[in-house]
Amino acid sequence: MTHLISVITPVYQPVPEFLRAAYDSLAAQELPAGWDWEWIVQEDGESGALSGLLPDDSRISPGSGRRGGPGVARTLAMARASGELVKVLDADDQLMFGVLARDIGVLTAHEQIGWTTSRVLDLLPDGSTVGFDLDPLEGPIKRGAVLDHWLAHDYRAQVHPATLCIRRDLLLALGGWMALPASEDTGLLIAANTVSDGYFSADPGLLYRKWPGQMTSHASHVEPTERAARMRVIRDRAHALDLLFHGAPSSRAE
Repeated sequence: MTHLISVITPVYQPVPEFLRAAYDSLAAQELPAGWDWEWIVQEDGESGALSGLLPDDSRISPGSGRRGGPGVARTLAMARASGELVKVLDADDQLMFGVLARDIGVLTAHEQIGWTTSRVLDLLPDGSTVGFDLDPLEGPIKRGAVLDHWLAHDYRAQVHPATLCIRRDLLLALGGWMALPASEDTGLLIAANTVSDGYFSADPGLLYRKWPGQMTSHASHVEPTERAARMRVIRDRAHALDLLFHGAPSSRAE
């Protein structure tokens, strides 16, 4: 029996060389015996932007749908995803060698862990990389720890949502990615940690491309009114999950 990990990539106005680099980083992965990957690439819109951009690889499943933002695109992609694990990969980022094997290893060895994340290296325009100097230690992350840190540090998590690998059943139980114009991946990470332990790998798992076209570089991403609304919805969802799954209101600060 072959086990499958589904790698999901939302695409909007793709940069061909970035998308190809994302594929190359996926194709270079070596998985444990009995495992394979599939790449679910979902256009956020119906422009046909993916036409001619994807390699001829039977493991790739392209699709499109009405434009609704990256959270909607990711969640629509789940309709074609067959893997028992789901890995996120943005169209302008690259997986580091070995990350899928590490994710699979943790999640198959520890059934109480629902998700994994890993260290990120920023990929700068000149090709150099920069790491974050406040990463947590390698190992399990207790339920609620990401929410606590996020609330205490101006809505910044100590682990990066762009590196998330999550069990399919947990992802579906949480409703997929949040229907927000941005921070939908943070919302999923916070929700997953509210109901489940996770794991952080100190080995770099992602090259996170820094460039002017990325969503987080736009002024709208940090516009105060919208950002406050996004953060409140993410926070209130986590508090509601705490109450629903654990039978008591969250004690975390407002």
